[in-house]
Amino acid sequence: MHRYKKLIVSLISIFLGLLVGTLFMMVTGHNPISGFIYLVQGGLKSVERVGNTIATATPLILTGLSVAFAFRTGLFNIGAPGQMLFGGFCATAIGLTFPTLPAFILVPIMVITGMLGGAVWGIVPGLLKAKFNVHEVVSSIMMNWIANWVVYYAVKARFTGTMETESKLLTPNATLHANWISNLFQGSYINLGIFIAILAVIIIAFILNKTTFGYQLKSVGFNRYAAEYAGISVNKNIILSMMIAGGLAGLAGVVQYAGNANCIQLGVIPSQGFDGIAVALLGANTPIGSLLAALFFGLLYSGRGFMTAATKIPPEIADTIIATIIYFAATSVLIESWLDRIIKKRHEKRLDVKTNNQLETQKEDE
Repeated sequence: MHRYKKLIVSLISIFLGLLVGTLFMMVTGHNPISGFIYLVQGGLKSVERVGNTIATATPLILTGLSVAFAFRTGLFNIGAPGQMLFGGFCATAIGLTFPTLPAFILVPIMVITGMLGGAVWGIVPGLLKAKFNVHEVVSSIMMNWIANWVVYYAVKARFTGTMETESKLLTPNATLHANWISNLFQGSYINLGIFIAILAVIIIAFILNKTTFGYQLKSVGFNRYAAEYAGISVNKNIILSMMIAGGLAGLAGVVQYAGNANCIQLGVIPSQGFDGIAVALLGANTPIGSLLAALFFGLLYSGRGFMTAATKIPPEIADTIIATIIYFAATSVLIESWLDRIIKKRHEKRLDVKTNNQLETQKEDE
């Protein structure tokens, strides 16, 4: 049971979130069973809806990885929205500046540029933390707003579209859209970004679990003073961790603005960056956990509109479920302590039974 404790905590968080959603539906006079049925159908009813659910989940996979990776080094990367926005802007700027390049050249350049843009935006809080001990939460929040206004004025100056609230549209050769995968899912807006996300999950899992660098990062996260005493450069790992986390969030920006969409909305900080915190918490800060948690949130986001249309249940109910799941995932320490008490009681009970059996055996021998 110890081995699967984090999985059990996540499942309990989901159950409690769904339970709260059920209570809200009952209080507002709606049938919770039909509500959940339509919620699931909205994300999985057809091949097209499955594709849309995966597309919705794709940027969440990357932002969840970003937050989880920083968490493993003991850092709270709340700057994923700004890193995502700036990375997406860098990729979009390349796509709009060189629209005549063939897709097989332009798209990889956009992906690399977006990743580097996010990494640059993430390295600033890392440097401030390592050199001046500025808390990363404060500095990364400020970087979110700086990214918002830098992108706003940069787009206004160079890339304003037909509408003043968005950038120019990317040409088809500058996007992650591919007809073959869209047709495979019956015309959904799923795109090549899902392969970027899966590759990122594999690479991050390998780094964390199979490399010396990953071991050093986790050591710093467990106890930075012990890690420093062991000869590990704490400041170097803090900077690298935030840089990699920023790069992952930058990839999420590429997927969102050149995959799920084809322009940037001005004055809007992407909510997927903040949702990445929830994904990381529910996924127990692991790459595979973040992947599964992102798919679950993608299902909730994709299905809530269908649920509302079919049952008149307010979409805020789905938001409440998500918020409750986040709350219980964030307070997982309480759930873990409760599980520990259960495990301890079961262990003590087994010992008592074993002791009683031994005493009875001794009495019979006598």
